[in-house]
Amino acid sequence: MGRGLAAAFADGAVRRQDIFVTSKVANGDQGYRRTLDKFEGTLRRLQLDYLDLYLIHWPVDGQYVETWRALEKLYRDGRVRAIGVSNFDVQRLQVLLRAADVQPAVNQIEFNPLMQEQAMRKFAPAHNITVEGWSPLGGGKALNNPVIALIGQKHGKSVAQVILRYDLQCGIVTIPKTVHEQRMVENARIFDFELDDQDVAAIAGLDQNQHALWYDAFGWYGSDTDFGMATQKWPDSTPDYDA
Repeated sequence: MGRGLAAAFADGAVRRQDIFVTSKVANGDQGYRRTLDKFEGTLRRLQLDYLDLYLIHWPVDGQYVETWRALEKLYRDGRVRAIGVSNFDVQRLQVLLRAADVQPAVNQIEFNPLMQEQAMRKFAPAHNITVEGWSPLGGGKALNNPVIALIGQKHGKSVAQVILRYDLQCGIVTIPKTVHEQRMVENARIFDFELDDQDVAAIAGLDQNQHALWYDAFGWYGSDTDFGMATQKWPDSTPDYDA
């Protein structure tokens, strides 16, 4: 990513102020001092002077408050333009808000037709926290939904476009992921139609409060032992490049 950004800046394809770069504190990198140390490596590898948004990847119990204090320092020092969290539930977000000097700007959570996070959608706006939705297509599972397919036919749009449009109309900052150029273009073409109240109600009715299959399998919220087991299954700590 860093090499690509540097090349784009050098040949004038894009300016730094025209892009928005987000990164996260990996679960295995949490804690005050480790977060600060790992941030320096992240920024260096990206070859940037600052980040637009820096998030706590997961609320690892016993660590996320200290991690947040590190993010607040980075924010005050001008190293990041905004700070936020990811995958926080209401309870843990309340704990963080009581301890925080700087309020989170964002909570990035799973949001798709099968998992619509009703409690967070009420709580976050009341505290001026923007909800950002990852996995908007439900890992592809929502693409075969017949209700959304019918709505797509009505508007002459694909199922993916209908879902992304729904997210926007719900006030969700949606972040679909694809490596295919054609799908990137398709995902961006959602501003020339609008879902009516009947469409919105039909999609809202699909909510099952059901996370993606892998979500609850790792015990991120658990004790240190549980967390250690989780990181063995899916280690996301960044390497100690300067060790």
